[in-house]
Amino acid sequence: MTKLFEPAQAGDIALANRIVMAPLTRNRSPGAIPNNLNATYYEQRATAGLIVTEGTPISQQGQGYADVPGLYKAEAIAGWKTVTDSVHKAGGKIVAQIWHVGRVSHTSLQPHGGQPVAPSPIKANSKTYIINDDGTGSFADTSEPRELGLAELPIILEDYRTGARAAIDAGFDGVEIHAANGYLIDQFLKSGTNHRTDSYGGSIENRARFLLEVVDTVAKEIGAGRTGIRLSPVTPANDIFEAEPQPLFDYVVSQLGSRGLAFIHVIEGATGGPRDFKQGDKPFDYDALKAAYAHAGGKGLWIANNGYDRDSAIAAVDSGKADAIAFGKAFISNPDLVRRLEENAALNEPNQPTFYGGGAAGYTDYPALG
Repeated sequence: MTKLFEPAQAGDIALANRIVMAPLTRNRSPGAIPNNLNATYYEQRATAGLIVTEGTPISQQGQGYADVPGLYKAEAIAGWKTVTDSVHKAGGKIVAQIWHVGRVSHTSLQPHGGQPVAPSPIKANSKTYIINDDGTGSFADTSEPRELGLAELPIILEDYRTGARAAIDAGFDGVEIHAANGYLIDQFLKSGTNHRTDSYGGSIENRARFLLEVVDTVAKEIGAGRTGIRLSPVTPANDIFEAEPQPLFDYVVSQLGSRGLAFIHVIEGATGGPRDFKQGDKPFDYDALKAAYAHAGGKGLWIANNGYDRDSAIAAVDSGKADAIAFGKAFISNPDLVRRLEENAALNEPNQPTFYGGGAAGYTDYPALG
């Protein structure tokens, strides 16, 4: 029997198997408030060893897409409680992916129609999802950001703290800090988006400072054993770039190794694209990254992500390359993905036009086996 279907421990969180549902933005929470349809969607997928929710903004400033659920309103916390109760009743475990998008936003989503914020005032060549005046949803170019002042960073750290606490109050088993895919923390990390000359820019140590401060803030509030983090060393998502990702991320994980986190969730290659994608001159060495984490004392569950199928997932976990595997699109169309993988059954094909926005169609109506 392969290890993929065996139990695992992610810090304080016990997993029934090593199949993780990756975070998937679905834009079905109007007003940033989770609803009963969201609860049904997550409950259907509760056989995953661990569910990581769709990105969940910690503040209105941190929101970059319309109709994604938040963690900064009392109504949203109550809505999430319905979701977590449903997942737990079905025997699952679920963590909230806490999120600040930084520059990947639009003025229509920001407080008082203001500019999105970023480490440096560099516009992202990417799109976001907004609600038009006629009530329809559409993709739009991101807005020009402004540079964050030093005095604003403690305010955002406090938003991370209160967001993590709100997640626990809503019944989540923990949180995943979203530090990937070109959003705020990743914008501080990568040299293409961070042109600062103060203590948060320039050297690797300076660019990693904000990430480590977020991790320490969240772990102090809810416990390191309930805190995980998502990283994407080379993805170009949301117009993000780093010429020398290996030393940057080797440093990051070496710092995380001593912090007792529940898990490290790594996107290999380009998010939703080629696994062998590289930035800079050399291919990225994910085995070396994992080794750097272990060498620094890291014992958190190592979750690999991006383009895995049944055979490659089994091989990665059995060989020790990863402790668990996260699946994204396969969970959209297969609520019973764990059973299908166990039985080597055929998978439902996803209905791509229904990925973002809408109702039950393409969300909760995919059939399970039998």
